[in-house]
Amino acid sequence: MLHIYCGDGKGKTTACVGMAVRAAGSGLRVLFAQFLKARMTGELSVLGSIANITVMRAPASEKFTYQMTEEELDSTARANSDFLKEVFEKARKEDYDVLILDEGITAASADVLDEDELRSYVEAFDKDRELVLTGRVPFQWMVEDADYVTDMEKIKHPFDTGVQARKGIEF
Repeated sequence: MLHIYCGDGKGKTTACVGMAVRAAGSGLRVLFAQFLKARMTGELSVLGSIANITVMRAPASEKFTYQMTEEELDSTARANSDFLKEVFEKARKEDYDVLILDEGITAASADVLDEDELRSYVEAFDKDRELVLTGRVPFQWMVEDADYVTDMEKIKHPFDTGVQARKGIEF
């Protein structure tokens, strides 16, 4: 089934990390692939220590996409395209039960991952397995194709008052 975790609220990655842990704890094999995040986070070090979870990360820039030059955006898009292909090939060849594309929606929305390419992989994915995508604003086709759509709505967040992301809480 296709799962979408979206919205402007905190918790999209946290939700898919929870799903990965639950699936692994039930004996399922999980491939957790992450786009756009350069910083090592607490959840990644834990996920990487769980036997039936494999973590893959796309090459990431220290810059946000809105800070990148056209050349950097093009380079990032090419790298993400190669990464996406590698992830889906690995998921298929190694028979993973759950594939998570953390920030896959965001990468496509920011034009550093081709939406049509992502869609073709999503539509061809084995329907007997779980596929999870996260990001702020999903494309309409994602919502229509999804079996689960959860919108994380921000009501209030300390960032709004100038509090920076805190290790162990936001990353």
